[in-house]
Amino acid sequence: MCHCGEFCQNRVIQRGLQFRLEVFKTVKKGWGLRTLEFIPKGRFVCEYAGEVLCFREACRRIQAQTPEDSNYIIAVREHLYNGQIIETFVDPINIGNVGRFLNHSCEPNLFMVPVRIDSLVPKLALFAAAAISAGEELSYDYSGRFLNVPLIKREQEMLEEDDVMKKPCYCGAKSCVGFLPYDSSLCYTPGKQPFGKVSQGNSCA
Repeated sequence: MCHCGEFCQNRVIQRGLQFRLEVFKTVKKGWGLRTLEFIPKGRFVCEYAGEVLCFREACRRIQAQTPEDSNYIIAVREHLYNGQIIETFVDPINIGNVGRFLNHSCEPNLFMVPVRIDSLVPKLALFAAAAISAGEELSYDYSGRFLNVPLIKREQEMLEEDDVMKKPCYCGAKSCVGFLPYDSSLCYTPGKQPFGKVSQGNSCA
């Protein structure tokens, strides 16, 4: 809703991709995304673009998936000062961009920020958390924990105890928690296993 002109330096997302990126096949994680050139810390890298869904449709699509299906649906929850939570669900499987190929990492080099441009529906913008070298794989934390407190012991124990929810993480980070994040409010029904990436929590906590 900014009234500044189109050359305002804050208008970085509207200008689109500024770096050469490449989709490539990883060893264990399926497809991934890497940069072909150096990216300075703080620079906008790409948007996680896709079809914006309501809660019910996001649940329906996730629960209809099988273990063989790729899941790209993400849930972003913005926690406001008054306790209100704004939820945005995005599915890039049919309408999307290179952002869908970003893998999870427990020590990511990108972080996600919801940015509103002439709309109440945010664009999910990914920025460089550190200087990124050419050839380096790009990743972000699906749970939204970047720069937040680390996974507490009880949360880790819950993940380890819940065999149904487990899906291994292959990020290779020293602080890897061993399992991919998930959002049980979207995908859990008794006797049915949830699959893949479904959570980006506490984006404004």
